[in-house]
Parts: sequence; C-alpha cells; structure tokens
Amino acid sequence: MTYVLIVLCAVLAGIFLDRESREKYVPAVILKGLASLCFVVIGVLCSPGTAMAGKIVRGLVIGCAADVLLNLRWVFKEKGQPIFLVGILVFLSGHIVYLAAVLPLCAKPLLCAAVCAVLTALLMVWIFRRITAKPAFKIFGVVYIGAIMLLNCVAVGNLIAAPSAFTGVFALGAALFLVSDVVLILNTFGREFRQSLRITNIALYYAGQVLIALSLKLLG
Repeated sequence: MTYVLIVLCAVLAGIFLDRESREKYVPAVILKGLASLCFVVIGVLCSPGTAMAGKIVRGLVIGCAADVLLNLRWVFKEKGQPIFLVGILVFLSGHIVYLAAVLPLCAKPLLCAAVCAVLTALLMVWIFRRITAKPAFKIFGVVYIGAIMLLNCVAVGNLIAAPSAFTGVFALGAALFLVSDVVLILNTFGREFRQSLRITNIALYYAGQVLIALSLKLLG
C-alpha cells in the first residue's frame, strides 16, 4: 500500500504541475492537496504510535494544509500575498513540530544552534544577492530558513551521534525539504520565473516529505 501511495503522490504532483502551468488553478490546488494527502497517509500507515511519531505525523498534516494555502493564492489573486504569507507561516509551524519531535534525540543542541546560525547567515546572504523582495519578506525569510536550517542541523547531528536508518532517512528528507524551499524562494522572488525550477522545487519537496513519512517505519 505504501508503494502505491508513493506512485500516486508522484502522478498527482505531475498532473498538478501541468494544470498549474496551464493556469487552471482550481483543479491544480485540488490535485496538490490530494498529492500531499498521500504523504500524510503514508506517515499514518508507517507510524509506530509513539509520541515522536505522532508529532511527525502532525507535521505532515500541517505541511499538507500549507500546500493548499500556497496555491490558493492563485485562485484568490486579489488576496494572493496575504494567503502566501499565511501558507508560509503554516509551513513554519510544521517545521517547528518536526523539530520538537527530533530535538529530544539531540546530544548537543547548543552546537547545532551555533552551526545553524552560521549556515543560515551564509545562505541568506547568498539568496539576497539573487532575489528582489520587500524588507518584510526578507525578514520573514530569515526566520523561515533559520527554522528549517535548525531542523536540518539537529537531524544531521542526530545522524552523527546515533546513526540509524531512521535518523538517516529523516535527515535526507529534511535536507531535500530545505533545498526545495531555497529553489522556491529563488524562483518566486528572483529575476524571472522558470518552470524548470518549479518542477525541481515540487519534486524535491514531495521526495522530502515522503522520506520523512517513510522514516516512521524505521523508528524503533
């Protein structure tokens, strides 16, 4: 059943990209929601029922909701910017839930936080040189990227301190999520929108979420 859901997620995401590129935004947002629902169901099926697993499943649910919100900005164009910001806020809360799930495994949280601060600063300097956005968006971007970078630092720290199938798959999923967000930012606020980058963004995003969901099967 899990493999069927992975294939279904990929197929729905592909059709979503096609509909979005044709500016058929209502069917696109429905398809995206269904694709995201697939990784939620995968997480539920793979969950061993522990407190940590429960938090990760909640993070998947929040991600699914955020996916719908982000694309609703095209359906309700007159309110596109506020809807986009709300969607990013929801995604931010999802990252925080993921972080709350794996932070108890972290052996050196202060070191992870220090590494996160340095990497976030370097990454944001690199991004700001390539985008044009209002100061409010830039400030929010620092907070958002900082949160997912912290999640990645903790995930990698957990993998180094306690190597396991779970920590490895979760860290890979979080890394793909981070890269997908960077691609999204560059494509949304960069000089021009490129469909190739949109495809890359969506492919990396769903791969990351599916891996995070599948990691629950390895949680032992």
